[in-house]
Formats: sequence, C-alpha cells, structure tokens
Amino acid sequence: MSTYTEDQRKVTTHRLIEMKSRGEKIAMLTAYDFSMAKLIDEAGMDVILVGDSASNVMAGNITTLPITLDQMIYHAKSVVKGVKRALVVVDLPFGSYQGNSKEALASAIRIMKESHAEAVKMEGGAEIRESIERVLCAGIPVMGHLGLTPQSINKFGTYAVRAKEEAEAEKLVADAKLLEEIGCFALVLEKIPAQLATRVAAEVSIPVIGIGAGGGVDGQVLVMHDMLGINKGFSPRFLRRYADLSTVINDAVAHYIDDVKTRDFPNEKEQY
Repeated sequence: MSTYTEDQRKVTTHRLIEMKSRGEKIAMLTAYDFSMAKLIDEAGMDVILVGDSASNVMAGNITTLPITLDQMIYHAKSVVKGVKRALVVVDLPFGSYQGNSKEALASAIRIMKESHAEAVKMEGGAEIRESIERVLCAGIPVMGHLGLTPQSINKFGTYAVRAKEEAEAEKLVADAKLLEEIGCFALVLEKIPAQLATRVAAEVSIPVIGIGAGGGVDGQVLVMHDMLGINKGFSPRFLRRYADLSTVINDAVAHYIDDVKTRDFPNEKEQY
C-alpha cells in the first residue's frame, strides 16, 4: 500500500509547478488501459503518461515509431476513464507533429477532444519550436522531452546515454530554457548524465522529470511494464523493478491450466 498522504485534489499543471517550488518530488508512471490506470491513480500517482511506449509493450513493436495517432487516442480514452486525481499526459506519436505545425495542432486537438486528457508531450527542442508554439497558442499544455528521444532512434542509431559531450550538453540546456520560455509546463529528460540533469532542473523554473537522469531532478518516470516486472527483456541501469509480475502471472496461468486439465476447476462450489 502507498504511504502517500497528500490530499486527493486533482493534480494540474499549476500544481506540479507548486510541487517543484516546495521541493516535493513528482511521481510519474505510464499506463495504457482503464484497469491499470485506475490502480495507479488510486495508489496516489501524480502524473500518468499515456506513452508511445505502448507501441512496444502493448503492440509488440521494436520501436515507438509505428504507433498511430488513432491508437494513442484509443489508449488515452481508456486511461482517462480510470483516473480521478492524476494529471493525464499523452505522447504525440511520431509523424503527427514534427514537420508541420498545423498538423501538430490538429493532432493535439484530436487527443484533447477525443480522449479528454489534460496535456500532450512532444519530443525535441528548437527543431520543433513552431509546432510547440502553435499547440500552446491553442491553450493545450505541452510537456517537453529532451535527451534520448526514442522517436529519433533512427537518427541516433543507439539508445546510449545522450549529451555526454559538451556541445550536445550545451544544446540540451539551451533547448530546456527555450521550452520553458515558450511556455511548456514541464520537461522530461531521458538517459543523460545526472550532473547535467541536475543543472537543468536548477536553471529552469518548470518541473523536470527524469528517466535515467539521476536524482537531482524534480521527479521520476518509468514505464509501468518495466518497473512491475511484466517486461523482463529491458534492464537498463536506471530501472528498479518493484515487482516480478511476469513470474506471478505465469505461475497463476500454469496453475489454472493444471486445474482445468485435472478437472479440479470448476468444483461444486464454482458452478450453478
């Protein structure tokens, strides 16, 4: 059971900024369906991200690139129905915003209108400034994402730590300040040196959420399937497993199969 004791007021973008100002860490986790979102929300999660990681853990794709806007809206609608307290943020999928600011706005509007989510997340800095600004001008909150940006995996060619060299590190800092300046309410930093992430969190006033970015940021995010041990094929250094559900589920299913095969299930009390 969660030891979280904060009141159950709805989490908003403004409230996240308040949390940073008073030094309260922000807990963020992904979810993709009603049942898991409900459980995560009831545990006291601050932010639920409907991540394009659904492409991997829900659809079985190798990268996040194949998932479509329609699919993201489907997952987001399911999540929102299970959430009362957490702020629900939805990833804009690859190809729905990068090259055309009008398309970015149309994509963001569809997510907000059809899913009833409360914000979107977009990967990139100065390169997608126009798209971010157009979405923000429509009154749609935007969470930024810098460092390792999985939608650009074909550009990087690797999931290695980003911004280890000075030039890339300075660009990341500049991009973070730009995202704050144009109006993003928060920022995710993925797989960058902890010292750099700590610097960014200190130099911007918006909350900085890390994944593989050390403890000097304002909060943390993990993929639900990874931290619950449902997906065991992904074991980066930054991942802490809080459960071993793959073993629990496999054992339960094997027990069920055995009970069916041996005619133990259903017994007399389990039938009409």
